[in-house]
Amino acid sequence: MREAYVDNQRTPEETARSGDAPSATLHGRWLVFARAAWLAVAALTLGLDAAGIPYAYAQYKSVCSGASCETPLTSNGLRALHEMGLSAGFFAAYIVAAVMTAALVYCAVAAVIFWRRSNDKMALFSSFALLTFGSTASSIPQAATHPAFWFPAYFLYYIGQVSFVVFFYLFPDGRFVPRWTRWLAIVAALLFVPRAFFPGSSLDLLNSPLYLILIGTTAVAQVYRYRSVSNPWQRQQTKWVVFGVAVAMVGFSAVITLFNIVPSVLESGPLVQMAGITLIQGSIALIPLAIGVAILRSRLYDIDVVINRTLVYGALTATLALVYVGSVVVLQQVFRTRTGGESQLAVVASTLAIAALFNPLRRRIQNFIDRIFYRKKYDSARILASFGARLRDETDLDDLNDHLVEVVRETMQPAHVSLWLREPGDER
Repeated sequence: MREAYVDNQRTPEETARSGDAPSATLHGRWLVFARAAWLAVAALTLGLDAAGIPYAYAQYKSVCSGASCETPLTSNGLRALHEMGLSAGFFAAYIVAAVMTAALVYCAVAAVIFWRRSNDKMALFSSFALLTFGSTASSIPQAATHPAFWFPAYFLYYIGQVSFVVFFYLFPDGRFVPRWTRWLAIVAALLFVPRAFFPGSSLDLLNSPLYLILIGTTAVAQVYRYRSVSNPWQRQQTKWVVFGVAVAMVGFSAVITLFNIVPSVLESGPLVQMAGITLIQGSIALIPLAIGVAILRSRLYDIDVVINRTLVYGALTATLALVYVGSVVVLQQVFRTRTGGESQLAVVASTLAIAALFNPLRRRIQNFIDRIFYRKKYDSARILASFGARLRDETDLDDLNDHLVEVVRETMQPAHVSLWLREPGDER
């Protein structure tokens, strides 16, 4: 019987960086005070949101008849609703439900983080940022109607915006990295004052490309932290957050761009508006879910697998949709030229083509993405497959040992590789 042993040694620097960094925790009176403050803010936020639901409903129910509309429902949209047997109340209730569902996702994830990790400073701040950032959906319309609610509503809006920006300067270990981001946090706190309390005024400098620059600094900070400071576990957390924000921004931007570039989409009726709002709120709700997984469950789920599947099936869906639409258009044109009319055979043939293309196209896209984004894993898989094929035919043990060491060196890339074979009968 022979046993093989591979010694995979790491340098001291790699060993130190691979360990979990100690997390800053709260104890004693500070912990009690922090929890009490969080609960007070949660009660105020949820109370204002609950009280503001009727005002948000009234705002979305109102019909805009002027040239510039602040409400999505127009007279033509109301007429279209009546033709479908629906009312303005149904339209308003649906929008309020979609917006509040996204807000509840933020609150629910914040509550879970608070319940599980409230003694961790970064987790507690993340929970606070999610709570205040995502829970001002209905309090703003209420503040416009009742001046008494103006300051608390807009103050919570201000706190939510600032804390969410600062979150990306601090995540995942609670330190400002690079150090100059602490000054950017102060700048953000100043810039959001006119944004929150004097919207539309000349003091609102964020109503310009400066806002995109500020958001860009959060991305730069996360990239620098990921490449230079984070250990493997923190990098896993960063991937979860970046993935959730990226998917949310792609979905949000796609809907907004479609509505702005193609006016006929926005003019097609309230049902399309409802679908667009659903997609926007669904995209926004991905952010707290990704943050929650990053803080609570990042060790249990491999984000690389999620990213890989998203890239593969996202590209596959887009490609098949283009092929389907293109084939239907082309075949209908062919039938129209030959027979003078359209035919359902075009739809049937396109559907069969999509079914036939699904698996071959998926494999090609998978290989392409593996080569581009996961080159190391792709090469390792090919090396192991080649070694498996050689293992079936190799008879020389010395050559096989040398090849095994080479495979380990190329796939795992350890600092040192040694192979030890135990002789038969040796009980050591």
